[in-house]
Amino acid sequence: MACVVKLIPSRTAFLLCDLQTKFRPAIHGFDSLVTTANKLLKVAKIHDVPVIVTEQNPRALGKTDDRLNLASLGPLHLGTVEKTLFSMATPEFLSVLKNRDFKSLVLMGIESHVCVLQSTLDLLEHGYDVHVLADGVSSCNKEEVPWALERMRQAGAQITTSESVLFQLQVDASSPNFKAFSNVIKEEKEATSQTLQTLLPSRHAHL
Repeated sequence: MACVVKLIPSRTAFLLCDLQTKFRPAIHGFDSLVTTANKLLKVAKIHDVPVIVTEQNPRALGKTDDRLNLASLGPLHLGTVEKTLFSMATPEFLSVLKNRDFKSLVLMGIESHVCVLQSTLDLLEHGYDVHVLADGVSSCNKEEVPWALERMRQAGAQITTSESVLFQLQVDASSPNFKAFSNVIKEEKEATSQTLQTLLPSRHAHL
């Protein structure tokens, strides 16, 4: 019997991998990735979900895109970790994870076949459940993405979408925060649709 991997709301963190401004001209659908990330940040505040960010060699490649409203998270932003490894799983990053009782890691960012893939493999190896957002990852060459997602799926990652993850966090429509959550989903409806059209059409044949 296959193991059922469910997102555990109380033990979830959002991981944003290398969404740096300097990558914007090179990455397919980069603006759509920013849209997905900001939607996650809005819901992170509603559900008190911690967020960890990484930056690949920021001295050369610049800082995280300033359209990401990380300042609004306050203490929910557990930190921005600089790295030269392609994987997010640096000693500093892993120490941030180990200081909390995380189990479900929701991962998005770039590039799907490099940093996102290597991060996923390492985090799976460390025993975490990794939920990769199909509408939250991309690469310079969009054709790389479906193959990277399939590789991550084969390794045991859960390939999902941002809206699916957010509803898994919400769980119950009778919860006191449902109205605030519902408002975000409504506000983001058109942007979510446009993001799906930008990032997912070429992937259907492989998923």
